[in-house]
Amino acid sequence: MDKLASMLSFVRVVEDGSFAAAARTIGQSRSQVNRAVVALEDDLGVQLLNRTTRQVSVTPSGQAFYQRAKTILADIGDAEDSIREHRDRPAGDIRINAPMSFGTLHLGPALVDFARIYPDIRVELSLDDHFIDPVADGFDMTVRISRPSETLALIDHEIIPVRRVLCASPAFVKEYGTPTDIRDLAHLPCLHYGNLPSGASWKMTGPDGPVAVQVNGVFCCNNAEVLRDAALAGLGIAELPTFIAGPELQTGRLITVLCDYDPAELFLYLLYPPSRQLASRIRLLVEFIQERFGGQPHWDLVR
Repeated sequence: MDKLASMLSFVRVVEDGSFAAAARTIGQSRSQVNRAVVALEDDLGVQLLNRTTRQVSVTPSGQAFYQRAKTILADIGDAEDSIREHRDRPAGDIRINAPMSFGTLHLGPALVDFARIYPDIRVELSLDDHFIDPVADGFDMTVRISRPSETLALIDHEIIPVRRVLCASPAFVKEYGTPTDIRDLAHLPCLHYGNLPSGASWKMTGPDGPVAVQVNGVFCCNNAEVLRDAALAGLGIAELPTFIAGPELQTGRLITVLCDYDPAELFLYLLYPPSRQLASRIRLLVEFIQERFGGQPHWDLVR
């Protein structure tokens, strides 16, 4: 039995949902794929798949083996790609997960440039604001904007701090006046990131240290670009990252308020499994992102 070939057949059946679909993906007959999985089950002494005339499902033992087999096959692929990349120009696949707004505004255009430079590296970008496990979800790299992870199972590569500011439209400030105290946010209309209709507690650091205020949340959304548009329309004060609000702050369409108070600092960083560090295509992408976004970002304003 070719154990690696059998593992590949099993993984493909799990991911494609049937022996027939796996056979088409691998380029073998259905009976060949079935024999490979049966041989693997016989060798392990456990049943990996439940088979009926209508569907195939994974047993608990099969699910556990699938996760390990998928990692092993990915590591082998990375080792092969690493050797090829030393011999030829960089090639292979990179699956990337990133937050929606940063992905559409900044990372997407950067990856287009990366793809032009390295045409043999196939890039798959998935945008999602939910935190995912890059290993369990099959991603080679995750771009995050938050506080860096403390997990020892993944590599953290910090790129830059991400600044956020309190801002509003000039029309809003003209109508409501310029706030002078952080406690004013409890009475002024505020635009809240999230889905709590009653508002939320904004935590900041001011001249006297950390402070939290329950804001008057008149409009909320889980997308900061929508909150930026609401602020431009004069609906209220928003707490926005400068990578979203930067152009409007630079042109004066939005202005900062309560500049003595800083929201908690976040970071743009990359997260990837240690095994991916060996692949030169991953190193190339890390270096590219570091060069593209490191230093003083173009969207940031100096107060």
